[in-house]
Amino acid sequence: MDLSQIEAFVQVAQQLSFSRAAQALQLTQPSVTARIQSLERELGEELFERGGRGVRLTDAGEAFLPHALKILQVVKEGRDAVEEVRSLGLGHLRLGSALTISTYVLPKILHAFRRRFPGINVSVRTGRSEQVLGMVLSDEVQAGLVRSLQHPEVETVPLYEDEIVLAVPRDHSFAQRGEARLEEVATQPLILFDRGSSYFGLIHSYFRQAGMVPHVAMELDSLEATKRMVEEGLGIAMVPRVTIERELELGVLVEVPIVDAAPLSRTIALIYRRNRRRPRPVLAFLEVLGEIYRFQPASA
Repeated sequence: MDLSQIEAFVQVAQQLSFSRAAQALQLTQPSVTARIQSLERELGEELFERGGRGVRLTDAGEAFLPHALKILQVVKEGRDAVEEVRSLGLGHLRLGSALTISTYVLPKILHAFRRRFPGINVSVRTGRSEQVLGMVLSDEVQAGLVRSLQHPEVETVPLYEDEIVLAVPRDHSFAQRGEARLEEVATQPLILFDRGSSYFGLIHSYFRQAGMVPHVAMELDSLEATKRMVEEGLGIAMVPRVTIERELELGVLVEVPIVDAAPLSRTIALIYRRNRRRPRPVLAFLEVLGEIYRFQPASA
């Protein structure tokens, strides 16, 4: 039994087609067929039923498939380990990140990471948290920074609480008073951003649980645009505090506490594949995150 047979078997099992498997492997169809037949002879069982309606796995094929997938995964991890040695520990961190995190949080993290591990190259892909989870599960990235998500195939490492605060223009009556009540906030023109994001639903739920319906004056698909609209006095907004730190320093926006409502936040976490050998760049990234957010990374 050799790796080429296993690769051919897995491709046919996933494609349910010898011709499509041959295309994926960049082989001729007779070559794929020969590899499958050789594997079947070695195992003493047919792995596929071939008929007029196409190809399907036999019971023996169904039983063999998870083991074949494990073999390919172990080989991939072995190759990755050798590549790390070949690169003299420089390595490459492939990271996924939710959009807001990548814009307002990740730059500071990567600044610390680059200072500590200057030889590790970094590439970042962005998307919504659910999209980043998909990238991790498909091995497009090695780890992801997302709002805390639970999935049986990933480890979740909580990092910090993403505090959602009320931001108003500096000349707003709430800013002059230094506080507001939720009922008052609900009557003000509220600017919401990114209907498809978790923030949108979180803010609506915040008011709904209090038995209130906010006065939504504007919806935007950009957080930066939302902040500019608030600066111009077109409304108020509830935004992650980390996204308005610069505006607070400049004095163009004011954070106003809502005195009669519980604080609103969500957990931001690092996710990576469970039960997998963690590449050295991921271990290095965890080490830096542990220093920033004061936790002890689990051993490899």
